[in-house]
Amino acid sequence: MAKRVAIVGAGVSGLASIKCCLEEGLEPTCFERSNDLGGLWRFTEHVEEGRASLYKSVVSNSCKEMSCYSDFPFPEDYPNYVPNSQFLEYLKMYANQFNLLKYIQFKVFLSTTGGAWVMSRISTRGLPWDMVFMTRFQNMFRNSLPTPIVNWWMARNINSWFNHAHFGLMPEDRTQLKEPVINDELPGRIITGKVLIKPSIKEVKENSVIFKCTSEEQPIDIIVFATGYTFAFPFLDEAVVKVEDGQASLYKYIFPAHLEKPTLAVIGLIKPLGSMIPTGETQARWAVRVLKGVNNLPPRSVMIEEVNARKENRPSGFGLCYCKALQSDYITYIDDLLTYINAKPNLLSLLLTDPRLALTVFFGPCTPYQFRLTGPGKWKGARNAILTQWDRTFNATKTRTVQESPFPFASLLTIFLVLLAAIFLVFL
Repeated sequence: MAKRVAIVGAGVSGLASIKCCLEEGLEPTCFERSNDLGGLWRFTEHVEEGRASLYKSVVSNSCKEMSCYSDFPFPEDYPNYVPNSQFLEYLKMYANQFNLLKYIQFKVFLSTTGGAWVMSRISTRGLPWDMVFMTRFQNMFRNSLPTPIVNWWMARNINSWFNHAHFGLMPEDRTQLKEPVINDELPGRIITGKVLIKPSIKEVKENSVIFKCTSEEQPIDIIVFATGYTFAFPFLDEAVVKVEDGQASLYKYIFPAHLEKPTLAVIGLIKPLGSMIPTGETQARWAVRVLKGVNNLPPRSVMIEEVNARKENRPSGFGLCYCKALQSDYITYIDDLLTYINAKPNLLSLLLTDPRLALTVFFGPCTPYQFRLTGPGKWKGARNAILTQWDRTFNATKTRTVQESPFPFASLLTIFLVLLAAIFLVFL
């Protein structure tokens, strides 16, 4: 008889968990509070209670019960504030009320406590930023450099688009990684005066706010909370999952380290510097095999020791500093999980048997096709998908055919890259 698995939440992590359960021959039942699939951060699952003594396995989507938080005084009866997730609906309602949707003009104040890096979706030569940044070669190169050098290099590249100090956006703490804001519109809005960058809010009054470092009141009609979220698992006893300082005691961000049996997995409670969807799916692939009994977890003492070490947030001194709660190196973390299910690409073996694919995997974008080259869930179309991913990227924008001049040193560059890849792969 197939094991039954309860999946809490039908967001992207929950859907991936359903798929992985079905692939492993398990019987999933999904509980979703809303009427839609796919999920949004604004919805909350409504499971009344989960007990540690359940015989059924449980996969939690970790689209948690969330609430906005704020660190400034706020009148309890202030009428016009909305969380950022509901802002678009509120904006339409507000504008339609006066039939002003086409004509309404807003003066926007963007209040930031510590600043932020703002990046464009477009990288050098008009290529997608994530496809250029997220490669195994670049990740290994970054992780081999001292953190101050990596921070300087990152700041230099980000500032090459626009000087963050001149726009009032420079992060105050540049020693630790803070998730960048991917937004192509903001610099243009600031330079044309449509968005005004302000420090954190000192006080909120009935129809105005006072920002820090000034006594001037700014008239405000609507306040949008984009201050982040806290998370909780109200349907679980604290003895099962306890949230402290913005994180839970989860081995590999998935399994409660202290449970006697691995009957509970949390999927998606992580902040990788990369795509969340393949991260959640990879978590689910491993978690489902553990629930099924195909893969085993280490002893509880080992898991607790690793969880405690992670909570101490001791920087290694190399690469980016992932010192905030739940932050993780995307490629390193996923490779770690893939190792447990024997699905991590073996680059040295590929270099000997399929050098073209090995070079593309190492130097090219680390897309999820790579996670399906081998192991359980192997996809026979993964190789071709990897080798043709740039073609699909360019086809989306190359709607007018142009004649390109050939690069005279292309063959020499190819030889150089092959030799460089061979050197790196030997020392992996």
